[in-house]
Amino acid sequence: MNILFWYHFIFWGIYYAYAFFNNSDSKTYFTRPQNPEFGWFDFFGTGTTFIDFISYPFINYLHFNYEMMMLLFSWFGYIGFVYAYLLFRENIPIKVKVFKRIDLLTLILFFPNMHFWTASLGKGSAIFMGLMMFAYAIKVPKSRLFILVLGSCIIYFIRPHVFLFIAVGTVLGYMSGSEKIAFWKKALIYISLIGGLIIVQDQILGIAGLEGSENLVEDFESFSDTRAEELGKSGSGVDMSSYPLPLKLFTFWFRPLFIDAPNILGIITSIENLLYLLLFFKILNKKFMKFILKSPVLVKMSLVVFLLSSFAMTFVMSNLGIIMRQKSMVMYFAFFVIYYFLAQEKYDRIMRLRKLKLSREIELKRGDSLVL
Repeated sequence: MNILFWYHFIFWGIYYAYAFFNNSDSKTYFTRPQNPEFGWFDFFGTGTTFIDFISYPFINYLHFNYEMMMLLFSWFGYIGFVYAYLLFRENIPIKVKVFKRIDLLTLILFFPNMHFWTASLGKGSAIFMGLMMFAYAIKVPKSRLFILVLGSCIIYFIRPHVFLFIAVGTVLGYMSGSEKIAFWKKALIYISLIGGLIIVQDQILGIAGLEGSENLVEDFESFSDTRAEELGKSGSGVDMSSYPLPLKLFTFWFRPLFIDAPNILGIITSIENLLYLLLFFKILNKKFMKFILKSPVLVKMSLVVFLLSSFAMTFVMSNLGIIMRQKSMVMYFAFFVIYYFLAQEKYDRIMRLRKLKLSREIELKRGDSLVL
């Protein structure tokens, strides 16, 4: 984790250099809170304005400059990796090697695309921190209530629709998980998350302008078409409107690949996407379906969050640059499922070998006793 700390802040430097030569939202996030016409709580709200709300006291009261704000939010991103590490290590104590000699958790924690989009002033670093805080705390909500509430608030105020995916995934996970969970704990989770969704439903639907809709499906399709057309106008646009759903999901999860990499960042991301694809191949077997049916709460929650987020985003994303940024929010949920499955497979192999070894030892002892 010490190495990861310095590795992450190398990406602060890389993103800072990138922002110096390219248009970056981080510059707008720095200048907007300095508008003298607005006070601190004028920025309180959901979406982009919440980043301005977080930034306001640091910029206007503590007089942080642009570089300091970039460092602050990069630190938020690193905190997200700390909670990701805790999530994996606490729930999966078995180490897994992939590609013969590479430790899987180390590989996951050092994926460059994840660090690039979480090392700057903006939504990516803060929401990644909130997501990992939530995932870590939900296992024992009573003793980690503060982390759970804080993570939930960060997710909701930055991206309300992602909070919807998290809430639905958690409820479904607790409903179908393999663990025996006390009724009061399930009731607390259900009431809190479902009640919260009812309270904030207008804000969530308002992201797509659907708060007064009488036909959510039709209006969402219209919003998706408009949004995809807008995002597809840039140089890295890709027309996904005619793609079947499997190809849309493939594009969201694994593109750009080398043939459609838009720049040097795209080439680096293509290498990373190839590794994602190779890891994905490891769960394409019958054992995985049996594993999911018997898997614990966190695995099912992670899978639902990942699939729901992917499904929703494929309808509005048609820009490879935006796709690279957006999927960094949810890929760790997929990695958690893959890691857990591979660790379970390794554990089952170890137990089979131990049983086989024990049975052989018993047979040898019986043979020795017969000889005597």
